[in-house]
Amino acid sequence: MDTDLNAPHSMGTTIIGVTYDGGVVLGADSRTSTGMYVANRASDKITQLTDNVYVCRSGSAADSQIVSDYVRYFLHQHTIQLGQPATVKVVANLVRLLSYQNKNMLQMGLIVGGWDKYEGAQIYSVPLGGTILRRPFAIGGSGSSYLYGFFDKEWKEGMSKDEAEKLVVEAVSLAIARDGASGGVVRTVTINADGVTRNFYTGDSLPLWHEELEPQNSLLDILSSSSAEPMST
Repeated sequence: MDTDLNAPHSMGTTIIGVTYDGGVVLGADSRTSTGMYVANRASDKITQLTDNVYVCRSGSAADSQIVSDYVRYFLHQHTIQLGQPATVKVVANLVRLLSYQNKNMLQMGLIVGGWDKYEGAQIYSVPLGGTILRRPFAIGGSGSSYLYGFFDKEWKEGMSKDEAEKLVVEAVSLAIARDGASGGVVRTVTINADGVTRNFYTGDSLPLWHEELEPQNSLLDILSSSSAEPMST
């Protein structure tokens, strides 16, 4: 068991990006771990890169944060030089370039999602090593192993905004139920022609899967809800 409190922070994570008819929905859990310890149970793994493009981060928290910072810096220069915002494809390829050029030092996987007036809603997966893939949906992180069959069954083209958000929340909650490195709350970001909407789903509002127990605030709640009578002398 790794109990080193000085171990690098790792987002053993579930991240998801889904396109729908008119936009994209990005989703992620909120658990950041250090070895076997939960360093942050409410972290935000969906980071803004431009007004219309966000990135979901998994792997090493330090690596994904510094790459996001560099991308924002270069995109700011790009916007000033061109006089207009960068497209989603430009942002994704910049993420890919930094990931590939530093692939021997970076331990991270990213999902870039956004909307622009040229190609509409787009999702790009940039896994470990710096490959770039444009997909109708993308999943990543340690929790993704439990979601491939779920998405094969549930994802479909032409979904509405509400259907896409419901799918993302259900998928992240399923990964939280099965993956010990995923947990906390579910955050979503919806991006379309009208702008960006952020949503937040607490753990006790998520659907329960299989043999999961109902959420309890404390041991006293469990005792008070039981039908056992106190012992008499």
